[in-house]
Amino acid sequence: MSNKTQEIGDIHFPFPFTPYSIQKDFMAELYRVLEAGKIGIFESPTGTGKSLSVICGALSWLRDFEQKKHQEEARLLKAGTTPLNDGKEQPPPLSASCKRTPDTLSPAGEPDWVTQFVQKKEERDLVDRLKEEQVRRKKREERLQQMRHNAQLKYAAKRVRQEEEEMERLLRLSREMLAAGTGAKPLEQLASGEEELVLAEYESDEEKGAPSGVDEDEDDPEEEHVTKIYYCSRTHSQLAQFVHEVQRSPFGKDTRLVSLGSRQNLCVNEDVKTLGSVQLINDRCMEMQRSKHGSHKNRAEEEKPKRRRQEHQAACPFYNYEQLQLLRDQVLVGVKDIEQLVALGKEARACPYYGSRFAIPAAQLVVLPYQMLLHAATRQAAGIRLQGQVVVIDEAHNLIDTITGIHSVEVSGSQLCQAHSQLLQYMERYGKRLKAKNLMYIKQILYLLEKFVTVLGGNVKQNPNTQSLSQTGTELKTINDFLFQTQIDNINLFKVRHYCEKSMISRKLFGFTERYGIVLAPSREQPNLAGLQHFLQSLQPTVTKTPVTPVEDGEARVPRPASPLMHIESFLAALTTANQDGRVILSRQGSLSQSSLKFLLLNPAVHFAQVVKECRAVVIAGGTMQPVSDFREQLLACAGVEAERVVEFSCGHVIPPDNILPLIICSGPSSQQLEFTYQKRELPQMMDETGRILCNLCTVVPGGVVCFFPSYEYQRQVYAHWDKSGLLARLAVRKKIFQEPKRANQVEQVLMEYSRCIKCCGQAGGTVTGALLLSVVGGKMSEGINFSDDLGRCVVMVGMPYPNIKSPELQEKMAYLDQTLPRVPGQPPPGKALVENLCMKAVNQSIGRAIRHQKDFASIVLLDQRYARPPILEKLPAWIRDRVEVRATFGPAFATMRKLALLYATELGLAYAPSLADGLQQGGPATGGVYHFLWSSLNGSWERHGEKEGCSSLAVRMGSSS
Repeated sequence: MSNKTQEIGDIHFPFPFTPYSIQKDFMAELYRVLEAGKIGIFESPTGTGKSLSVICGALSWLRDFEQKKHQEEARLLKAGTTPLNDGKEQPPPLSASCKRTPDTLSPAGEPDWVTQFVQKKEERDLVDRLKEEQVRRKKREERLQQMRHNAQLKYAAKRVRQEEEEMERLLRLSREMLAAGTGAKPLEQLASGEEELVLAEYESDEEKGAPSGVDEDEDDPEEEHVTKIYYCSRTHSQLAQFVHEVQRSPFGKDTRLVSLGSRQNLCVNEDVKTLGSVQLINDRCMEMQRSKHGSHKNRAEEEKPKRRRQEHQAACPFYNYEQLQLLRDQVLVGVKDIEQLVALGKEARACPYYGSRFAIPAAQLVVLPYQMLLHAATRQAAGIRLQGQVVVIDEAHNLIDTITGIHSVEVSGSQLCQAHSQLLQYMERYGKRLKAKNLMYIKQILYLLEKFVTVLGGNVKQNPNTQSLSQTGTELKTINDFLFQTQIDNINLFKVRHYCEKSMISRKLFGFTERYGIVLAPSREQPNLAGLQHFLQSLQPTVTKTPVTPVEDGEARVPRPASPLMHIESFLAALTTANQDGRVILSRQGSLSQSSLKFLLLNPAVHFAQVVKECRAVVIAGGTMQPVSDFREQLLACAGVEAERVVEFSCGHVIPPDNILPLIICSGPSSQQLEFTYQKRELPQMMDETGRILCNLCTVVPGGVVCFFPSYEYQRQVYAHWDKSGLLARLAVRKKIFQEPKRANQVEQVLMEYSRCIKCCGQAGGTVTGALLLSVVGGKMSEGINFSDDLGRCVVMVGMPYPNIKSPELQEKMAYLDQTLPRVPGQPPPGKALVENLCMKAVNQSIGRAIRHQKDFASIVLLDQRYARPPILEKLPAWIRDRVEVRATFGPAFATMRKLALLYATELGLAYAPSLADGLQQGGPATGGVYHFLWSSLNGSWERHGEKEGCSSLAVRMGSSS
């Protein structure tokens, strides 16, 4: 693939091939947004090469930015240091205008010589900083250049690993010899003073955490963060696909790219990975790091003779400073995705999780998941600094929901009771060893937990599984009202939150429950714990009732659920949100264990504001971003972004106009008006009409037809009605029918069978021409699934998938927007606009499953007359909206579909031709026993034929074929 440099204006964009015109426009606009430091909302349909446009546009800007910066640095260094006769350097001489008498005062009232001194000191400091940065950059470039071309350095990690394995083998043999010797003859009691003659356990400098004679702080000071681009997307598979695009791009060899992920994705320590839970993996990793740092921190105390030494948790063998530095350089040398990074970490015996973070400061492009960028605490923990940087958020159609979901939290009554019981046992056991402040905060947390259970209507001292609540239902409160109702308004939650963070009480509690299991054996010192043991056993029915002793080293540890207090800490933190920005939902169900407290974030902009404030530029991109008003109003305007800083860009599709047919059908074959409102959609005639339409479409459309329903329940009702009426059997004449499963682990199997069926039908011919997939909007197949080519020759949307207007959460969000956002004349209230936007975002995502590349073709059929309304049409993607055809009756719509079917037959070859020709000549199967269609060669139109009870055969002219 030859690289071709595109010149747009004065800007050079390297590109792997000749780009589409829309890609040129995309790159040029992206470059302008980054250069001007604006907020860009970019829409580029799937199949138009959006990822490559982002890569080449953004990295071209970064290339030019770095070049300008280096030129400016060189100019400042040249102007800032003038050599003297003695070889020393001095600042540049003052201009004549600056030469004043010592008595002259500056406007601020200070003598000129003071002002000049301060100014020159700032100039010298700037020059010194630039020099230091130049030295660091030169060292880094030399180091990476050596890593690229010096095989000896490249495989140093492998040699070190082999040496360590040999050392471990020798140590194991030595221990076996010692064990054999002590087994034969017991050790003799040493005489007084003889202990000093015995060698103490040896640990090398490397094992103590410091590399061989090198101080890590002196050798490699923390690098300044160079200007970089943070690229984030929803899933690791999308990030891996983006990294592969970078590898294939003209920037693939020279870009310093770092892929970030969670410990769960990057950990190479098998003992830790087997814990399974993300929280448990995080806690064990942190515990092992503390063990490593603490192993030499109190060395003097540990070396004192002890009658019995307690064994510490082993430090992680993959957390070694020297190996991590080597891994960091290997990460920066070549572009690697998560899988390649993990393989490299295993080979180098260095932790990819920490190695990738060490590489962030010098990286030019950082690839990471949504949550890592959008959550402030996670950003800080990962070492991400956004000041002056560029952020690109891809697949951003659900950005608002993502931010809301990250910062909303729900705790159950069972979790509250369990946390209270565990913490109470912890305090009973270690109370005498704790300081007064610790006891005070623990008692405050216990009080909070008790009040949370009380407000739900339960008792913290009883089993939540057996507590039936007298009052059920959902109640919604402001944060302040909730604090007053629970009687915790006198507790400073900010201090409690800070205590939880600094003391790590939840991790201590997790270690406590992990060591003793879920329950503790009764002891003479704590006779009052026996009742709590039975209570905790009732919360954990899978745990054995026999007393659990501390787990000895070497025994297999059974993975346990994370401490519920960890989850409750997030709820406490959420309660510190401003009163107007959130709500608390009290959900009281049949039992206390099923009831919950949920914090709902109403203003996601409060968390996004820091991103747009710190960053130089932010780009929000996606395949279907319409309607964009949500981003402008709910996210950017509320975050304090001026309207002038926001730039919108939307491009068309690369497919020819004839390759897509968007149809809005307002009535069915029996002239039934199509309006799938909540009141009408369950009527038998509406379900029958939907079946008739699908029967006709399946007659002329080859390959796969994907039909989306508003909900799983409605899909189930329609399927059952069709089965009873016989429509399902008629559909099965042309298409094998598949249903979207509710369980996520069954989706892949259904898709494989659906794909296999379409492939077999295409090769074999016959009456069955493909498959029909009944799916659900917002389900597993409405996002991220690729129905390209024969997998999706027609996408049908049944009705408009409005969200549940009776939902307390949605009602509160609507009320919040009505109060917060200004009312635009001639436009619906912000709350009502939110409902429409949520509906159309879901529609756009679902219909975007088809048309995935330049040569693809498909039809999109929207079954509801409300789609024809101008405000709704405006919210479709531009490339669909510009080509949409509205048909008031079914005849003309079906005639248009027939034209497209002829195109399908021509494009797809003869495999489908016989069955399609039959369908076109003879019409489809009888539509529900009411009507069927015949093509009349005499009058050149489709005619509707059928019989009704008590009526003779009739023929109705439906429309011209032209």
